[in-house]
Amino acid sequence: MATLISRLAAHQPGAAALEVSGVTVRYNGVRALDDVSFQLTRGERIAVVGPNGAGKSTLFQVIAGVLHPTQGEVKVYGHSPGGHICIAYVPQRSQVDWTFPVSVADVVMMGRIGKLGLFHWPKRRDWDHAHACLEIVDMADLADRQIGELSGGQQQRVFIARALAQEAELMLMDEPLTGLDTPSQEGIFGILDELRGRDVTVMLATHDLNLAAERFDRLMLLNHRLVGIGQPDQVFTQEQLVQAYGGHMHLIETDDGGVMALSDTCCGHGHDPQ
Repeated sequence: MATLISRLAAHQPGAAALEVSGVTVRYNGVRALDDVSFQLTRGERIAVVGPNGAGKSTLFQVIAGVLHPTQGEVKVYGHSPGGHICIAYVPQRSQVDWTFPVSVADVVMMGRIGKLGLFHWPKRRDWDHAHACLEIVDMADLADRQIGELSGGQQQRVFIARALAQEAELMLMDEPLTGLDTPSQEGIFGILDELRGRDVTVMLATHDLNLAAERFDRLMLLNHRLVGIGQPDQVFTQEQLVQAYGGHMHLIETDDGGVMALSDTCCGHGHDPQ
């Protein structure tokens, strides 16, 4: 499930919501990320796009504090990721054990661990808060359902409710829209709009270039290094798309009229499927 950072650090006044400086990650001598640097502001919504194996999942894990970079550093409101409980990391659905015997309400309550502290049982107000978060994502009626019994869209809503219960201020979402139909995707974006109103900063990985261009404040084009970051017309240039996807890029129209980029290339080291 989404990763929680257990130690609490006060935010530095005036610090960027996220600052990534010269981050490099190597697996067995192979660079998954190469000197990546950028900043995000509070409440910003940014889409991260790039081919399979580009290092998107690795980048999210470094920001969440799950993985330590070989070089460089990450600051969240002025502190390293290990000093925060405000970071929520939602991994790809394929990385989650959906057979784990836990209810929807229990999953959301896991978001309160950082506030409660280890070995402290939740109180009535914590359960009330968890159920209020389920109300926000329209999942309160399924609070007692086993998490594996839900549809993909419902599972993503539960993850977001967990982040709300955590009171996350930075949410990292790794391919949350993959496999969801258009109504389910629209439901997720409705919740993301709610998060924007709460000044939650969101990074979301996707392969859909049209969706990225239309629904996010900025775009990040990644292929082990930062190829481009900014507005769609600044990022989706022919030169930069070729740099990111190589000469084997195919633009495929999706059922809802969007455009998804597919590439024949892959990183080859197998540590980061996204």
